Parts: sequence; C-alpha cells; structure tokens
Amino acid sequence: MDLTTIIGLVLGLSIVVVVMILDGGSPAELFMAPSAILLTIGGAIAATIISYPMKSLKSIPKWFMIAFLGPKGQMEAVEAIEALTKMADKARREGLLALEDESKKMSDAFLRKGLMMVVDGVDPAQVRAILEIDIRHMRERHEMGGINFFTSAGGYGPTMGIIGTVMGLISVLQKLDDPGTLGESIAVAFLATLWGILSANLIWLPLAGKLRARSEEEISYRHLLLEGILALQAGENPRIVKDKLNAFLPPAERKEDEGEKAKAPA
Repeated sequence: MDLTTIIGLVLGLSIVVVVMILDGGSPAELFMAPSAILLTIGGAIAATIISYPMKSLKSIPKWFMIAFLGPKGQMEAVEAIEALTKMADKARREGLLALEDESKKMSDAFLRKGLMMVVDGVDPAQVRAILEIDIRHMRERHEMGGINFFTSAGGYGPTMGIIGTVMGLISVLQKLDDPGTLGESIAVAFLATLWGILSANLIWLPLAGKLRARSEEEISYRHLLLEGILALQAGENPRIVKDKLNAFLPPAERKEDEGEKAKAPA
C-alpha cells in the first residue's frame, strides 16, 4: 500500500478541519449540505465520464487501486537487477538457450517477452525497436487513461461547485421575504464552491499526479529491463551488466557486492 496517498489525503482534510476550528467554525459545517457534495463530486465524475468510451470506464476502479496501492506484479528495480545479473552469468556459461526456462518463470510480461525474443535469436536492433514501441504505447495509454481522467475531474470540480453556488443563490433570492434564513442559506450556497475547489485540489489533481509519477517510474523500470535484456543478448560480463543497470538507481539504493564494500574507504 502506498501510504503517501493516504497520509496526504488525511493530512489535507485535517488541515481544513483545523483551520475551520481556528476560524470559529465547526467541521460539521462542511457536511451541512450533502447536495453540494453530491453535485461537485458526482457532477465532476459524470462530466468526465462523458469524455470516455464505455470500455475505458471499466478501468476506473483499477486507476484508484494503482493510486492507493501501487502497481501489482512488478519486481523492485534492485530485485530485477539481481535477476538479470544472474541470468547474464548463466548465459555466458551455458548459452542464451539456457534462459528459456528462466524466462517462463518471470511474472513480468515485459521482461518475459524480451527474454523470449533473445532466446529465439531475434536481431538486437529488432528487440530494442519492439520493446521501445511497447514502452511508448504504455506511456500513451497511461496519459489517455487514469491521468487524463483525474485531471479532467479536477477541472470540472470547481466548475460544478460554481454551478452549485449559483443554484443555491437562486434559492436564496426566492426567500428574501424571510431575512432570518438568508445567512444560513448563503453559507450553504457557497459550500458548493468550497467542495468543488477542495475536491479538485485534494483528490482529483493529486491522484492524477500520483498516476503520472507511477507511470514515469514504470517507464524508467522498463528501460532498465530493456538495457538488461540487450546486455544479456550481447553476452556482456555480469559485473558490467550490474554496473550498467545500477546507473538507473539513486546511489543510496544501489546494491554493491561484498567485495566492493570491502574496498570502499571507511
């Protein structure tokens, strides 16, 4: 589970509640107009749905899961480097055909596909071209999917909030003969605007940002796999393969061999 998404959401709502209390209000006032919440959040989702075909809408639960839980079935980059280094050693000792059984055990479809092409003797230039096309289209799918969906919802949210406020003010104008209720009615009307802006900047746009960050992480991870696959095919020394792939990681995350650690200055 990605705790940063949950922590950020809880922290943001907590700040809003604390500010309301400091201003002399009550957190319960946020929920005194359920119609405003329904219009802003439900309306933003409904308006966004119009922009998407039915087959894409089936992925909405998946987009939420990725934002809150992270992608499934993907190894950590350090684990992938270790696996590719071991395969490089095996390929140098036993040949590329020895990797066929290894490739079938891989849960990562991208890595399995690349290894199978290497085992089948596909030209290295073709392997690179095919896998780069795969990466490029993955980026496009991500942009056209959850990233654009949540970004669009973030744009519609404030607009729906303004619509809710206008509707509320129309109701206020119809009650001008009862001055005692005007204050509360105006406050309720402006709650729609508050929820529109709040939902956009605390839910929809941050979720779009999280999915974009996830996408960039996966693209970098797949480039790592691509370079590892091509290194295997070229028969490079396992140590060179590991050093090359470690370049994709921040220095603090790079896993050094025990011998290298012993040589490092104290």
